[in-house]
Amino acid sequence: MFKNEPALVLFSGGQDSTTCLYWAKKYFSSVRTLCFTYGQRHSQEIDVARAIAEKADVPFQLLDASIISQLSVNSLTSDIVMDQEKPADSYPNTFVPGRNLLFLTFAAVIARSHGIRHIITGVSEADYSGYPDCRDTFILSANASINLAMDEHFKIHTPLMWRDKTAVWQLSDELGVFDIVRNETLTCYNGVMADGCGHCPSCKLRREGLENYLKIRK
Repeated sequence: MFKNEPALVLFSGGQDSTTCLYWAKKYFSSVRTLCFTYGQRHSQEIDVARAIAEKADVPFQLLDASIISQLSVNSLTSDIVMDQEKPADSYPNTFVPGRNLLFLTFAAVIARSHGIRHIITGVSEADYSGYPDCRDTFILSANASINLAMDEHFKIHTPLMWRDKTAVWQLSDELGVFDIVRNETLTCYNGVMADGCGHCPSCKLRREGLENYLKIRK
């Protein structure tokens, strides 16, 4: 696809970003990863992300974005009780306002410093838990705004945008990294590796997708 160009992957060590990492390795000449610390509930994901990046033989950069935790109250950057279901009239309190916009802006600045114009993120509108900054319209708008702000021609890629979790598992299998994604990633909001705690919203989505995919896996 873009075999002669490098890419930067926004990377957390979870199911989605790990799948995106290996997708990028397939389609780009070289790949870098950018991980954020933003006051999240647990720091294990940073260690997991670093280990996966090392296994994938790609550079790993950790950026301090902890100011995000000072901007709003939510269950990912504080100790308030996590919503188990999406409220009917609002966003779940796992939503961190502005996070993806800030992440993409930071990523573009880092990418520019390395001469990279392709940025990959694992957001999905098919399985987005009601987060407004995971929608395709947001990504297109952010892409245009970042390009105008920096007078650059970045391209934000979202390989999972129209894939639900079942299809994400399928993609990881097609990329030959199903076992890595299943056993070595950290998606759980409570910091439990692999299949996770089984109770938080992230684990429920992951498990349901896996069970559905295993039923159709050849």
